[in-house]
Amino acid sequence: MQTTAIHRYAIALGSNLGERLQHLSDAVRLMLERLPQARLIAVAPVYESAPVDCPDGSGAFFNSVVELECGTAPQEVLAVLREIERDLGRPNEHSHHAPRTIDLDILCAGDLILESEELVLPHPRLTGRRFVLQPLADIRPDLVLPGRSESIAELLAALKPDGPPLRLVTRDWT
Repeated sequence: MQTTAIHRYAIALGSNLGERLQHLSDAVRLMLERLPQARLIAVAPVYESAPVDCPDGSGAFFNSVVELECGTAPQEVLAVLREIERDLGRPNEHSHHAPRTIDLDILCAGDLILESEELVLPHPRLTGRRFVLQPLADIRPDLVLPGRSESIAELLAALKPDGPPLRLVTRDWT
């Protein structure tokens, strides 16, 4: 793998099939094993959330966010995350928002702004999703995403309260 500047990555994790907590834990372990010189910086609590825009009958998700540092380019990190998803049982071909053993998304990579066919950073939908903002706010409330002026805590506070509630599952899971 090609190395690049050290980036501080925020990565969202979600699972709504099988042993959800185990899938999240396995994904973090595999990230640390497969990303060269990756260092785990922070781990948010796990929350349970109702499925959003998923097919009828989809189960509730377990969601969290981790932060890690590594000198791997974002496109290569994305390739590793997709490999981990496959290894943990998510098929390459799947319908949009289909139930899944694991879903891994890069939310941001330091101050990097990136827009390519395969990857957009910061993640284009993160600011409207409580199940992402809450765990990210738990570990980085003062984070201001590149191109924004509001902190993660401010973005979370600005969400409409009528969305699906989150339920804290555990703070200790890795």
